[in-house]
Amino acid sequence: MSIQTVCALLTLVAILALSAVVLRVRILAQEGHDYAPVQGNAYRIRAIGFWILVLVGLPISIWLFRENPYTVQATAPQVINATGYQWYWDLDRSEVAAGAPVEFRVTSADVNHGFGIYDPTGELVAQTQAMPGYINRLTHVFETPGNYQVLCLEYCGLVHHAMITEIVVTEGTTNG
Repeated sequence: MSIQTVCALLTLVAILALSAVVLRVRILAQEGHDYAPVQGNAYRIRAIGFWILVLVGLPISIWLFRENPYTVQATAPQVINATGYQWYWDLDRSEVAAGAPVEFRVTSADVNHGFGIYDPTGELVAQTQAMPGYINRLTHVFETPGNYQVLCLEYCGLVHHAMITEIVVTEGTTNG
């Protein structure tokens, strides 16, 4: 069972439990009760709920966090400075090595652009926004060598459809 499935099931159980509590409160709200006994019961229920969260929720959270999808890279990233113009991309380099982190420093010289990287099969693998006066940093590890296309994901004018460039991902190491 995947972590996503476990999270979905736990969320469903929590929603059902919360719904049951709300329904019970709604039913009991129509009956008249003295304030003092109700207050004592409420504090007791609150304390029980707190300890359930601590004793059950904390171990579950720790178990879920052990599967962190983000890894710390031991090597310095390869850097590509990318600037979007109407209607082309200017990359200071277009060749990187597979298996090593690549840091894209993405900006725009004119209007907003969407910086989307597509693998050789046409699947979007990473994306960020290119904005004038701001540098977005996007780090990605290309696992497979090949020719990757960079397309603009945000309509930027008349020749938006031709705003395409290519990054060549090679085996082994590439300087820089």
